[in-house]
Amino acid sequence: MSRHVLVLGGTAEARELAAALAARPGVRVTSSLAGRVSRPGALAGDVRVGGFGGADGLAGWLREHDVAATVDATHPFAAGITANAARAADATGVPLVVLRRPGWSAGPGDRWHEVPSLDAAARLLPSVGSRVFLTTGRLGLAAFAGLTDLHFVVRSVEPPEPPMPPDAELLLARGPFTVADEIALLREHRLDVLVTKDSGGAATEAKLTAARRLGLPVLLVRRPPLPPGVTPVPDVASALARLGLA
Repeated sequence: MSRHVLVLGGTAEARELAAALAARPGVRVTSSLAGRVSRPGALAGDVRVGGFGGADGLAGWLREHDVAATVDATHPFAAGITANAARAADATGVPLVVLRRPGWSAGPGDRWHEVPSLDAAARLLPSVGSRVFLTTGRLGLAAFAGLTDLHFVVRSVEPPEPPMPPDAELLLARGPFTVADEIALLREHRLDVLVTKDSGGAATEAKLTAARRLGLPVLLVRRPPLPPGVTPVPDVASALARLGLA
């Protein structure tokens, strides 16, 4: 009988983990996607799209599909999904592994202002800059919609949900991006501040290097806390070890 592992999330780490699990004999993997990206990358194993209906719905799915372990490899800011996964694990006894790539750390020359939320970033922003490179994803732009005196360049993989800031240019693009490209973009649009989330990873880190080299300030939104008692692993190899499949 195969061991069924549920992987939550469409991150690069989730795809890498699904491939590693699918390659192991005696392991069946199902990847669950929220459905927020219209063209997700290819995934090994089975794929389901859509929510579970909260923690209770996820717990029922774990029982119904005889899941042996869950790996939450969602985006570091998907706090609701992580909370539901923790509650479902408590309710069912199905082990939960939380895979989170490490966050970014400021280095020499960085001018970071760390803030706890998008709302906090919006409150601080007018005192830091007036031409804004906003790379916080397609959700949550309403926090900046009232900033009518600032110019925004908004970059997102998918079209953002309204409302958006009134003076905004939209760039639809998917990383990874090079430092040279990011410097060129910042200069072309005469941007003087970067607002982003602490997503971590190399795919979108180039914008931080570009801001450092140009001497620009960065408003960095800190990650939401993990549920009590949850100790994350930093990479796929560590997740496999936690699952006993290294």
